[in-house]
Amino acid sequence: MMKIPENFILGAASSAWQTEGWQGKKEGQDSYLDKWYKEERFVWHNGYGPAVATNFMEKFSEDIGFMKEIHLTHYRTSINWARFFTDYENLVVDEDYASHVDQMIDQLLAAGIEPMLCLEHYELPAYLMDQYDGWSSRHVVELYTRYAEIAFERYGDRVKHWFTFNEPIVIQTRCYLDAVRWPHEQNTRKWMLWNYHKVLATAQAVACYHQKGYKGRIGCVLNPEMVYARSSSPEDQKAKEMYDLFYNRVFFDPMIKGYYPDELIELCKKYGIYFDPKEKDLQTIQEHTVDFLGVNQYYPKRVRAPRYQWNQETPFHPEMFYETFDLPGKQMNNSRGWEIYPKVMFDMAQYLKENYGSIPWLITENGMGRENEEFYMNDEGQVEDDYRIQFISDHLYWLLKAVENGANCEGYMLWAFTDCVSPMNAFKNRYGLVRIELDKERTRSLKKSASWYRSIIDDRILHYEEKPLIM
Repeated sequence: MMKIPENFILGAASSAWQTEGWQGKKEGQDSYLDKWYKEERFVWHNGYGPAVATNFMEKFSEDIGFMKEIHLTHYRTSINWARFFTDYENLVVDEDYASHVDQMIDQLLAAGIEPMLCLEHYELPAYLMDQYDGWSSRHVVELYTRYAEIAFERYGDRVKHWFTFNEPIVIQTRCYLDAVRWPHEQNTRKWMLWNYHKVLATAQAVACYHQKGYKGRIGCVLNPEMVYARSSSPEDQKAKEMYDLFYNRVFFDPMIKGYYPDELIELCKKYGIYFDPKEKDLQTIQEHTVDFLGVNQYYPKRVRAPRYQWNQETPFHPEMFYETFDLPGKQMNNSRGWEIYPKVMFDMAQYLKENYGSIPWLITENGMGRENEEFYMNDEGQVEDDYRIQFISDHLYWLLKAVENGANCEGYMLWAFTDCVSPMNAFKNRYGLVRIELDKERTRSLKKSASWYRSIIDDRILHYEEKPLIM
């Protein structure tokens, strides 16, 4: 049995594009995800995508009612940048959509739920992709900064927790580093330039928020992978360090410390992927670090030293410094293809404490996706998702141990509040406390995990015992 601190956040998360649907969306308001869905619908599981999603635009009051019933303390979602404006150059706000955000915030607060808003959860307007190649452009950084300023003006009186991006490394890694998602352009230099421009955009949004004197805080949701070396050999340890450098520290260091690691700069210059920043922009990054961090954490990353010489005829990729290691005997979520290793929560907490000091942070995503959940329905039609309860318990146990050990972790937010659309995966794997039927009405029902989650919110006790060795 573990006591959960009274001020420890127990919430849940989702995003605009994964829930809203296109109800009321106007011509020209496609996001990157909307455009990808239109271009490659065949890669989305059973054709489901953002077009209907969970129909949150019409159902948000019902969902907030469920949140209140579960006694949720915090809810994190995003503003859909692509739907927030009707003119992305002159920043003309779509008052219909802005009113929806207003209503959602007000209803959350009335239900005793603290809203946490993210300015970009993959909802980059497709217009900015078409006109400026997205985050390749410094102009897009300025348009985003003005968007942030307008969002703060509209909602900063009620929303006290802001995030600039959710998982800012993901889109360019999938699209331009690995080229596994539309538009399938392999361009490592663009990958690093997008990384940099999102760091700069964050710093400029932080500067704006602080200069306006809002009574809240602003940070970024990162998805660092806690990386483990295969062995203690210097070669495997170096592989671990390089993975950490390119995928974790590339955002951690400038956002928290205010500067990039020298080794990363040297490697970017050596391999022709340097982003060539202006001195005044580096100064902005240095002077406007984040107030706090969101950390999305699902699984570990295991690496070893590469066994084969890098093919010099291929573009630079950080994989030249590491090779993925497949740990024998690991526990797996076979629905998702991800390793289950709950101690990753404790180890990430230690990593943050040792490398980034007292920066406040919280887990903004962690959860269990399972396919074919209808197989776990009882006679009353409720999903008995004991596997999700176990997954959350295991991870929350290690997170609370980290808090006992001095981690500056403020809470845990489950992904996700409801089942929702995920890129390509669509509704294949379900993550929610609330089940979404794929009928026309997107009918909702509470899973077993919902009442269990309410019990730990109310009682502030996690009933958990470390599994004993079988002798």
